[in-house]
Amino acid sequence: MDIVGHTFLITGAGSGLGAATARLLAGGGANVVLVDLNDAAGQSLKAELGDHVLVARADVTDEGQIQAAIGAAVARFGALHGAVNCAGILAAARVCGKNGPHDLALFTRVVQVNLVGTFNVLRLSAAAMMANPPGADGERGVIVNTASVAAFEGQIGQAAYAASKGGVVAMTLPIARELARFGIRVAAIAPGMFATAMMAPAPDEVRESLVSQTPFPQRPGDPTEFARLVREVIENRMFNGCVIRLDGGLRMGPK
Repeated sequence: MDIVGHTFLITGAGSGLGAATARLLAGGGANVVLVDLNDAAGQSLKAELGDHVLVARADVTDEGQIQAAIGAAVARFGALHGAVNCAGILAAARVCGKNGPHDLALFTRVVQVNLVGTFNVLRLSAAAMMANPPGADGERGVIVNTASVAAFEGQIGQAAYAASKGGVVAMTLPIARELARFGIRVAAIAPGMFATAMMAPAPDEVRESLVSQTPFPQRPGDPTEFARLVREVIENRMFNGCVIRLDGGLRMGPK
């Protein structure tokens, strides 16, 4: 799908991977809908990117708020052609730690945002895309979700995060198979360690350990590198039902 003149909803668009994706797509001629709980960050990015950008403050786990964001996108730009799920939270806790068992509310919250929130945006976006006239190869839309290498090599303390991202990986193929008859593609990107605000609170030793386990290049990923892959997935219709690692060869150890 050519990004020029098409409309893409991006969650977690106020910073990090989402903001980098918004900049790249808007800079390439796309209409972009910035979905984030941080309205100030969204408005600041809109001021930077211009008139082909719409801000929608929304919680990805809230059906009404996401439906309203999609409705605003269709009202403003005429249709929704793609969704990029970048919203997510990180949590670290042992199943049995010094202070007792893993907090169940924390586990539930991580899964709710990272997995249920991703599915909520995906299902509502796909429903809107089904109304689009078919383009080349009968394509009507594309959805790109953000997984993580933790889905494959979750470390000690990452039970909640790994479970949430593992769910994103596991649902990619069955949903791609289901939506294929409507001309809607679904793929996921599994990043390694990237230089984002989500990683900023991590202790230095954690970041240094992850860098040391990355064969090449031995540095955190730049969000623009993630955004470039998103664009390639959007533009190359053979990306479908797949999970693409973007990690410099990182294979995480137990801790």
